[in-house]
Amino acid sequence: MQTKEADKKAVVCFSGGQDSTTALAMALKSYEAVYTIGFDYGQRHAAELECRSRILADIEPLLGTRALGGDLLIDLSQYGRIAECALTRSEAIIFDDEKGLPNTFVPGRNLLFVTYAAALAYRVGAHDIILGVSEQDYSGYPDCREESLEPLALSLSRGMEYPIRVVAPFMHCSKAHEWELARETGGDALVDFIVRQTHTCYTGEHSRLHTWGYGCGECPACRLRAKGYEEYLQKLAKEP
Repeated sequence: MQTKEADKKAVVCFSGGQDSTTALAMALKSYEAVYTIGFDYGQRHAAELECRSRILADIEPLLGTRALGGDLLIDLSQYGRIAECALTRSEAIIFDDEKGLPNTFVPGRNLLFVTYAAALAYRVGAHDIILGVSEQDYSGYPDCREESLEPLALSLSRGMEYPIRVVAPFMHCSKAHEWELARETGGDALVDFIVRQTHTCYTGEHSRLHTWGYGCGECPACRLRAKGYEEYLQKLAKEP
């Protein structure tokens, strides 16, 4: 994540999960001013929203930075009613063969998030929107792909007559690589912080702490996070 001399501000779409917390830490090391925006869209795993304030309070002392600007938490609960899925209501998480996606897909979610973040970026004078999405995620969500986000950034730039860039540092990263980037950014202290302070579990389970973090250990998000952490530790063990 590199910035130009003229672009020293960024807006981070910050949920309180592993991806957005790692992206936030990287942004805090790269920009002089970092603004955060989060969304309550009626998600079933609202435990991540409870993590947000603790992370925002503690991450800068950990990293030794002083770049955090304001934070906004946007109420999109009505959107959750429109885009009902296994993340916005209590139902079994399955793969939808007809749609070719898990039923955890919230249609248009990231597109909406980026649009809100762009409006905030316009107001605070930032050009970069940081998003912790990845094409290599297990799900294949279409709004996590470059082919979706790059045209959106172009459309927002033209629609506001203001340059907007979507920066997705994990777009081509595995979860194991993401853990490595966390260690490069803030050492073992940041890795441990992400393990203990963030939430990713789709079911909202935040009482059981595993080596890789809190969660049910069974949902796709937990399995992906656990697998990535195990691969990260294996690679770490091979270091001289």
